[in-house]
Amino acid sequence: MQVVHSIADLRAALRPFNSPAFVPTMGNLHAGHLALMQQATAHGDVRVASIFVNRLQFGPNEDFDAYPRTFARDCELLATAGCDVLFAPTEVDLYPQAQTFLVQPPAELADVLEGQFRPGFFTGVSTVVMKLFQCVFSGTKEMGFAFFGEKDFQQQLVIRHLVTQFALPVQIVTAPTVRDTDGLALSSRNGYLSETERAEAPRLQACLRDVALALKGPHAPNRQHLEDTALATLRTHGWQPDYISVRRQADLAPASDSDTALVILGAAKLGRTRLIDNLIVNL
Repeated sequence: MQVVHSIADLRAALRPFNSPAFVPTMGNLHAGHLALMQQATAHGDVRVASIFVNRLQFGPNEDFDAYPRTFARDCELLATAGCDVLFAPTEVDLYPQAQTFLVQPPAELADVLEGQFRPGFFTGVSTVVMKLFQCVFSGTKEMGFAFFGEKDFQQQLVIRHLVTQFALPVQIVTAPTVRDTDGLALSSRNGYLSETERAEAPRLQACLRDVALALKGPHAPNRQHLEDTALATLRTHGWQPDYISVRRQADLAPASDSDTALVILGAAKLGRTRLIDNLIVNL
């Protein structure tokens, strides 16, 4: 695996190839990232990953400085998973000037759910993804591929719209959420959980499953009641929930009784750790 740090060196490394398969990450890799990397080996003609903790998507009181950085271990894991080129820029490499040009996603997609509780998050995500795509795919002679996990459902939807509206030569491939044996979605932030919190953490997924079972039941449910009940359950067990919400898969608009392609999304803090999850439901 070749490790490069500058944009010029990345482009030089990719120049002989026609169709990169790209997995962007912030490092501290887990089995979910490696599943994306392994999926990438079936696409394109060169497998590329990036490790970059993007300051633009962190709020002023979030964990940018504390975000775990495990570069040597990450390199070993990526090489084993089949990565050919790792792009690991510093902030100066990726943002040699202050990034005053920003990609602003539409409010109806980016200012709800995660965007409501993390203002500016999707602007930061969209800006860094656009820049990484320009670095990786600028010399693409055929269609490239980029891989994202389904756990970040809203994020991958924002990125799909970005690719479509800017006519980028990239196909977005989404992989199912990778979970631990007790149902907890794998996340780089799970390492923040204490032993007691880790035992409690699967309750978020369990609450989403309860909502899904009610939606699939024989009687038309009151969806607001289902959401409120799930939130109350989390609070009872010491969580600080931000939202549990039943939305349309296509655009994250609030679901109506006639909608059948749904996604239930949830976010909540357990102790100091904020966890997100979702469950796709097709009625």
